[in-house]
Amino acid sequence: MPEAQTLERAERDAEQRKAPSTQAGDFVREEIEHIRKGKHGARSAKQAIAIGLSKARRAGIKLPPPNSKRTSASTRRKARQDLASAGKRKKPSRRRSRTTLAALKREPKRAVSRRSLSRQGRS
Repeated sequence: MPEAQTLERAERDAEQRKAPSTQAGDFVREEIEHIRKGKHGARSAKQAIAIGLSKARRAGIKLPPPNSKRTSASTRRKARQDLASAGKRKKPSRRRSRTTLAALKREPKRAVSRRSLSRQGRS
Protein backbone atom coordinates (compact mmCIF):
# COMPACT_ATOMS: atom_id res chain seq x y z
CA MET A 1 0.00 0.00 0.00
CA PRO A 2 1.43 3.40 -0.92
CA GLU A 3 2.19 5.87 1.84
CA ALA A 4 -0.37 8.62 2.52
CA GLN A 5 2.14 11.30 1.54
CA THR A 6 2.63 9.69 -1.88
CA LEU A 7 -1.11 9.51 -2.46
CA GLU A 8 -1.45 13.19 -1.51
CA ARG A 9 1.30 14.22 -3.94
CA ALA A 10 -0.26 12.23 -6.75
CA GLU A 11 -3.67 13.73 -5.96
CA ARG A 12 -2.19 17.23 -6.06
CA ASP A 13 -0.60 16.45 -9.43
CA ALA A 14 -3.98 15.22 -10.72
CA GLU A 15 -5.70 18.42 -9.53
CA GLN A 16 -3.08 20.43 -11.42
CA ARG A 17 -3.91 18.40 -14.55
CA LYS A 18 -0.41 16.98 -14.81
CA ALA A 19 0.22 13.96 -17.01
CA PRO A 20 -0.43 10.48 -15.59
CA SER A 21 3.26 9.66 -15.91
CA THR A 22 4.07 12.65 -13.70
CA GLN A 23 1.51 11.49 -11.14
CA ALA A 24 3.02 7.99 -11.23
CA GLY A 25 6.52 9.39 -10.71
CA ASP A 26 5.79 9.86 -7.01
CA PHE A 27 5.07 6.14 -6.66
CA VAL A 28 8.29 5.24 -8.47
CA ARG A 29 10.24 7.61 -6.20
CA GLU A 30 8.64 6.00 -3.14
CA GLU A 31 9.61 2.56 -4.42
CA ILE A 32 13.22 3.62 -4.96
CA GLU A 33 13.36 4.99 -1.41
CA HIS A 34 11.95 1.73 -0.02
CA ILE A 35 14.66 -0.24 -1.76
CA ARG A 36 17.38 2.16 -0.59
CA LYS A 37 16.16 1.92 3.01
CA GLY A 38 16.20 -1.88 2.79
CA LYS A 39 12.44 -2.42 3.09
CA HIS A 40 12.88 -4.69 0.09
CA GLY A 41 15.08 -5.06 -2.98
CA ALA A 42 14.93 -5.34 -6.74
CA ARG A 43 17.14 -7.02 -9.30
CA SER A 44 17.30 -4.04 -11.61
CA ALA A 45 16.32 -0.41 -11.89
CA LYS A 46 13.73 -1.47 -14.47
CA GLN A 47 12.09 -3.78 -11.92
CA ALA A 48 12.01 -1.01 -9.29
CA ILE A 49 10.32 1.32 -11.79
CA ALA A 50 7.84 -1.40 -12.81
CA ILE A 51 6.85 -2.01 -9.17
CA GLY A 52 6.25 1.73 -8.70
CA LEU A 53 4.13 1.97 -11.84
CA SER A 54 2.10 -1.05 -10.76
CA LYS A 55 1.42 0.60 -7.39
CA ALA A 56 0.35 3.77 -9.20
CA ARG A 57 -2.10 1.88 -11.40
CA ARG A 58 -3.57 0.09 -8.37
CA ALA A 59 -3.94 3.45 -6.60
CA GLY A 60 -6.09 4.74 -9.47
CA ILE A 61 -3.66 6.67 -11.68
CA LYS A 62 -4.92 6.39 -15.25
CA LEU A 63 -1.58 5.20 -16.59
CA PRO A 64 -2.05 3.24 -19.82
CA PRO A 65 -0.55 -0.25 -20.10
CA PRO A 66 2.64 -0.44 -22.16
CA ASN A 67 2.00 -1.25 -25.81
CA SER A 68 5.57 -1.56 -26.99
CA LYS A 69 6.52 -4.57 -29.08
CA ARG A 70 9.34 -5.23 -26.60
CA THR A 71 6.93 -5.53 -23.67
CA SER A 72 5.89 -9.09 -22.86
CA ALA A 73 2.24 -10.11 -23.06
CA SER A 74 2.21 -11.02 -19.36
CA THR A 75 3.42 -7.50 -18.42
CA ARG A 76 0.72 -5.88 -20.54
CA ARG A 77 -1.90 -8.20 -19.04
CA LYS A 78 -0.74 -7.39 -15.49
CA ALA A 79 -0.88 -3.65 -16.24
CA ARG A 80 -4.46 -3.97 -17.50
CA GLN A 81 -5.34 -6.00 -14.41
CA ASP A 82 -3.83 -3.33 -12.12
CA LEU A 83 -5.85 -0.63 -13.88
CA ALA A 84 -9.04 -2.64 -13.54
CA SER A 85 -8.47 -3.28 -9.83
CA ALA A 86 -7.99 0.42 -9.02
CA GLY A 87 -10.12 1.31 -6.03
CA LYS A 88 -11.46 -2.24 -5.58
CA ARG A 89 -8.81 -3.22 -3.08
CA LYS A 90 -9.62 -6.35 -1.16
CA LYS A 91 -7.56 -7.41 1.82
CA PRO A 92 -4.40 -9.15 0.59
CA SER A 93 -3.53 -12.65 1.65
CA ARG A 94 -1.29 -12.40 4.71
CA ARG A 95 0.82 -15.43 3.81
CA ARG A 96 1.25 -14.33 0.22
CA SER A 97 2.21 -10.78 1.24
CA ARG A 98 4.76 -12.04 3.74
CA THR A 99 6.27 -14.46 1.23
CA THR A 100 6.49 -11.80 -1.48
CA LEU A 101 8.12 -9.33 0.90
CA ALA A 102 10.61 -11.95 2.07
CA ALA A 103 11.53 -12.74 -1.54
CA LEU A 104 12.00 -9.05 -2.36
CA LYS A 105 14.14 -8.55 0.76
CA ARG A 106 16.57 -11.16 -0.56
CA GLU A 107 17.06 -9.12 -3.72
CA PRO A 108 20.03 -6.74 -3.98
CA LYS A 109 19.86 -3.03 -3.20
CA ARG A 110 22.26 -1.99 -5.98
CA ALA A 111 19.33 -1.79 -8.43
CA VAL A 112 18.60 1.76 -7.25
CA SER A 113 22.12 3.08 -7.00
CA ARG A 114 22.78 6.39 -8.73
CA ARG A 115 24.82 4.53 -11.34
CA SER A 116 22.15 1.97 -12.23
CA LEU A 117 19.33 4.55 -12.29
CA SER A 118 21.46 6.78 -14.52
CA ARG A 119 22.14 3.87 -16.86
CA GLN A 120 18.43 3.05 -16.97
CA GLY A 121 17.56 6.69 -17.71
CA ARG A 122 19.96 6.80 -20.64
CA SER A 123 18.82 3.53 -22.17
